[in-house]
Amino acid sequence: MALRKTTILSIVTLAAAFLLVCAGLYFRGHPGNKPKSVESAESSPSAHNLKEGENTSNKTVELNETQLKSVKVEPVGERTFLIQREAVGSIDFNQDMTVQVFSPYQGKIVDLFGNLGDEVAKGRKLYTIDSPDLGQAESTLIAAAGVLELTTKTLARAKKLYETQGISQKDLEQATSDQQSAEGALKAARAAVRLFGKTDAEIDQIVAKRKVDPIMVVPSPITGRITARNAAPGLLVQPGAVPAPYSVADISTMWMLAYVVESDSPLFHVGQEVKVKVMAWPDRMFEGKITRIGASVDPTTHRLLVRSEIRDPKHELRPGMFATFVIRTGDSVGATAVPVDGVVREGDGTMTVWVTTDSKTFSERIVKLGLQQDGYHQITDGVKPGELIATEGALYLSNALRNASN
Repeated sequence: MALRKTTILSIVTLAAAFLLVCAGLYFRGHPGNKPKSVESAESSPSAHNLKEGENTSNKTVELNETQLKSVKVEPVGERTFLIQREAVGSIDFNQDMTVQVFSPYQGKIVDLFGNLGDEVAKGRKLYTIDSPDLGQAESTLIAAAGVLELTTKTLARAKKLYETQGISQKDLEQATSDQQSAEGALKAARAAVRLFGKTDAEIDQIVAKRKVDPIMVVPSPITGRITARNAAPGLLVQPGAVPAPYSVADISTMWMLAYVVESDSPLFHVGQEVKVKVMAWPDRMFEGKITRIGASVDPTTHRLLVRSEIRDPKHELRPGMFATFVIRTGDSVGATAVPVDGVVREGDGTMTVWVTTDSKTFSERIVKLGLQQDGYHQITDGVKPGELIATEGALYLSNALRNASN
């Protein structure tokens, strides 16, 4: 009986010692001494089969069939990149094609026919004024017409009398001279009234009715958009007195005002073609050219004004719109190109792509970037055309690597 107890005690002691040895080996292999939760190998990136080398460029991740659905593999290609500069600015009216519509004569505004923002054609009526000068000119016209009518009748009568020796030749010549003078005075009076904007038909009506019409029409001198209105009925206007009752801008072209960094200023010159985008029309590209470069650099921001004239045949641009302009400053270059989604920016600032040869095992590789255009990065170092990379899902692979490393 004693021998049996001794045997059982020995067995228990050996078993306990074996468990302690196993536990020691376990904790030696796990310095954190913290157990990790077990996750599904099908769904968790941290469960990927990780093979880690000595540096970042040698780190690899192997995906199973389910995980490969999150990644798209394509060969590295080549693209043409334009050497260009970008800057932001704002849209404004073409001030060189903006006209202040003053009244050519003094008078009081009677009626208004245009509102701010209206598009008007050349010659369209903007406002009318009651002009004393026009009234005086029309009175002179009516008087000249009356004198001409009288002298014409006198000349006709003088001719008949001269035929019957009723008057002398001198009297006939005087009557002829008076009629010609009256005719000239009428022509001058008609021209004076015409300066106020009256047509020949309207002048004929004034003469026929012997009625003064002092209302003068002030039309738009150009086709464009009303950009300012400072007029009101009853307001006395003077020629050249600011503010003008109306301002009209030609909107076939607009200005884009941009401020470029001082270091880029040598790259710009008058006449260069520019392409402009605005947030209101993200799918449209407006074209134009540089028309003016500022004479000095802003001492506070160290930026230089660049003004471009932008074609806007459909009148879609509005002053104040935020705009981005792109200008070509050099010859285009062909280079290795990778889609933007295929490049990952790591926490330390390095840029990486994921390269594969079998579309299953992916290796992380550091690359150097150049230009970015139309959704592609220019690669100056790191990969070559023809190599297979993850063009979609690169961030997924990067996260898988980090999770598996933890």
